[in-house]
Amino acid sequence: MTLTGLRNVGPAARKDFEILGIRTREELAACDADSLYEKLCLVTGVLHDPCVHDVFSAAIHQSKTGEALDWWWFTPSRRLREQNGSFVAVSTRTRKI
Repeated sequence: MTLTGLRNVGPAARKDFEILGIRTREELAACDADSLYEKLCLVTGVLHDPCVHDVFSAAIHQSKTGEALDWWWFTPSRRLREQNGSFVAVSTRTRKI
């Protein structure tokens, strides 16, 4: 099944998933949002807005469970992982100069 119809996935997120080589919900369901976000930043050389990370989390959740939650529902858990050190956002050294 394609990525169209996922609640939080519009043209920009579909482009990000394309860059990452993800084309189906099944592929997305097997992913980890932290890893996807980091890979996107490294591949593009840009430190993306943290909301992109939350969109990835929401899309993965919907792909796994069928439950469509707003992307901001995932913001507190991302922030908590950042605070406790279990997820460290990609360094600003990845920004394009």
